[in-house]
Amino acid sequence: MTTKKNISEYHQLPILDGLELLNAKSHTLDFPFHTHNTFNIALILENTFNIRLYDKDIMVPKGVLSIVHPNEVHATPCDKDLGNSFFTFYVSPEAIKDFNSGEPVFFEDKIIYDQYIFNELYSLSLHFKNNVIDFENRLIAVLKLLVTNYTSIKPIKFTTSKLFQSFIATTNFESFSLDKTASQFGLNKYKFIRLFKQEIGLTPNNYVLLKKIEKSKKMLKNGKPIFDVAIDCGFYDTSHFYKNFKRFTGVNPLDFQNALFIS
Repeated sequence: MTTKKNISEYHQLPILDGLELLNAKSHTLDFPFHTHNTFNIALILENTFNIRLYDKDIMVPKGVLSIVHPNEVHATPCDKDLGNSFFTFYVSPEAIKDFNSGEPVFFEDKIIYDQYIFNELYSLSLHFKNNVIDFENRLIAVLKLLVTNYTSIKPIKFTTSKLFQSFIATTNFESFSLDKTASQFGLNKYKFIRLFKQEIGLTPNNYVLLKKIEKSKKMLKNGKPIFDVAIDCGFYDTSHFYKNFKRFTGVNPLDFQNALFIS
């Protein structure tokens, strides 16, 4: 019997400053280099998971947690034959700070070997729609335990170079032109790409695409029609929008928009 591939379910919950959940089963499609504005706390459920950072690859075995910080550039290549199954909690950094007396949180280790925390998060991943289990309080308790036991006092900052701060602040990403932007910096496009990636961690085109996806998520959450979102965010058409949205999020725009808040 052939296992269905690339099954993803996305959910939003009105707790912890807007908790997001992604349940990915037998995922064979790579996630390109990108960032999130949340902590990504992933349960690795099937097969070894690969987190690709700017300077190294981290192999995460089944049955443990992996953690990626907010604004940390990363990619997740997936097993093309077997696929990867994982459940990710996207938790607001402000919510995590609350569990650390308001101080910034840094996880020294990307892989957390803790059977109790894994099992508790796994149980919550199975029953988050069930109000009887007191999902919110149990999640807060286990996240507090994670922060207490595994964070470092070392601060983490993923900052951009001053060279590109003006570009990031003022560029109209919907009509971005690589050649024109490179010319504004007095660089040929190849040198501009190299310097930008060296300092930001992403190519200019990938960075711009990611910003378009972030903008589109906000518009979709506000109920704007998908066609209008695609055009307003600078995509050629809805097909182009669907393809790139799923590349970066794991779900298509319609499923993302239809994810209901569970009270």
